[in-house]
Amino acid sequence: MNQRYYSLDVFRGATVALMILVNNPGNWDYIFSPLDHAPWHGCTPTDLVFPFFLFAVGNALAFVMPRFEKEGTATMLKKVSKRTLLIFGIGLFLNWCPFVKWDNDILIPKPWQMVRIMGVLQRIAICYCSATLIIYFLKLRGTYLFGCITLLFYWLLCFWMGNSQDPYSLSGYFGTAIDMKILGVSHLYKGEGVPFDPEGLASTPAAIVQVLFGYLIGHYIQSKGKTYEMLTNLFVAGTVMVCAGYCWDYVYPITKKTWTSSYTLYTTGLATLTLSLLVYLVEFKDARGGWSRFFDVFGKNPLFIFVLSGFLPRVLALARWVDHLAEAGKKVYTTPYNWFYLHVCKNVATDLRIGSLLYALCMIAFYWMIVYALDKKEIYIKV
Repeated sequence: MNQRYYSLDVFRGATVALMILVNNPGNWDYIFSPLDHAPWHGCTPTDLVFPFFLFAVGNALAFVMPRFEKEGTATMLKKVSKRTLLIFGIGLFLNWCPFVKWDNDILIPKPWQMVRIMGVLQRIAICYCSATLIIYFLKLRGTYLFGCITLLFYWLLCFWMGNSQDPYSLSGYFGTAIDMKILGVSHLYKGEGVPFDPEGLASTPAAIVQVLFGYLIGHYIQSKGKTYEMLTNLFVAGTVMVCAGYCWDYVYPITKKTWTSSYTLYTTGLATLTLSLLVYLVEFKDARGGWSRFFDVFGKNPLFIFVLSGFLPRVLALARWVDHLAEAGKKVYTTPYNWFYLHVCKNVATDLRIGSLLYALCMIAFYWMIVYALDKKEIYIKV
């Protein structure tokens, strides 16, 4: 049974919209706590965005996999490898672009030696490829067993190979040494103050399981059809996973930055509950309208608009001008996006977090107009 589920489109689009929202504050120093990642252990609403997107990738695979099986192994491998390389390459391109940077008043090349190799799109590419191959060759039951075994094995690796004093801490995480060895220190993210990549290689298997579980949920929805039995079981499954992940947190902390197994289970449960609510509202109660239409257009060009939201700020940052002179005649430069925040959004309230949020909402509106225009012209950019 291959029924169309509009609720899945809304879910995917809402996730993309939230990704743009949390990635584009006016000022990173002034963010409301729900719109910021947990410092280390714990889970904020922002920490749900990436796993929800991977979950949505798995949902989509449930509808694509039958076609792959009909086309055969050779065709499947060709399509999957092409898409994987394209997504990974775009992610690498974003990390490197615009290939030059300002050094005082001179544009100089951005050396490859300083480019981060991993990132959000790179992780999506690896997870998509790995999950597709696992599902294709191991089938339904094998996929479930692989996912469970992988989460348990990753937990054991974190515990046994990490620092015995605190294996789940930033300094005690075993995966950093692997990433430094394979990727090189200069190619790692350093936002934590030390070389550490939250999208590193060692934590990727647990993220792959996020896609696998998304596929299993999507397959169940598709096979059961639009019935209350399906909806009830979906809600129960989500509740069980949330409770199990929360209990696991007591011995294996929920941590987005190392994508712990408890984090995978907990966020998959929340994604399942969210999806069950959308299925109920959209498919059973037909509660569609402007709200669903708003998110739907994001879901029709998800990767394109996410890439564009990362590309435009980087390129436009090259266009800068002197905004004012600070003390001692020092020049203070601004860029188009920064000027909009400083002169339009920042001063709307004394609480600078409000101006920062207003800027992020304006970015949502700006990128929505782009995807809305593309949808009106029936232009869908597939990656």
